Amino acid sequence: MNPKQRLEFFSRLRSHNPHPTTELVYSTPFELLVAVILSAQATDKSVNLATAKLFPHANTPEQLLSLGLSGLKRYIRTIGLFNTKAANILKMCALLIEKHDGKVPRTREALEALPGVGRKTANVILNTAFGEPTIAVDTHIFRVANRTGLAPGKNVVEVEKKLLRVVPDDFRHDAHHWLILHGRYTCVARKPRCGSCVVEDLCEYKDKTEDA
Repeated sequence: MNPKQRLEFFSRLRSHNPHPTTELVYSTPFELLVAVILSAQATDKSVNLATAKLFPHANTPEQLLSLGLSGLKRYIRTIGLFNTKAANILKMCALLIEKHDGKVPRTREALEALPGVGRKTANVILNTAFGEPTIAVDTHIFRVANRTGLAPGKNVVEVEKKLLRVVPDDFRHDAHHWLILHGRYTCVARKPRCGSCVVEDLCEYKDKTEDA
């Protein structure tokens, strides 16, 4: 895909969805951080169902710590890997209080030093909570970038770095959300819905389907 095609690619995604955002429900950077940690290998829908009950009772590091491990698990036990996630979240809360006055840090280095937070989660927080033009590459974005020819790469870091180079500046802030939503609902893994894809003619995927 050449620069002109990439510009058209994102222009169409923006026309189709002018204001994309995460499907996780949150009201503060801390709530988003907890939700993103919970969303690893889980659906946003399952996370939202759990946090809808959790956040009204505890949505600060201090309040989550006061729940304790067993108390937090009761709220998130419907989410995959909840035991590990609960332990990481409480460790993360303690570190936020100890080193950041209970606030979510705004640097990649500080975010990635938190338990349960890797590069992808840090990118989501920097982009969605703080408006940084980062791109968090998950399985959906990795698939779309490779399948379409937008930014092919062998691993998520390679794809992320390539996307940051080739996505036009005007689209970089929202690129993460456009690509993840496109991968989640149109360019799906098993049988992409090419018949309803707004960028089908720009896509280099050879096995296009007629499905809408």
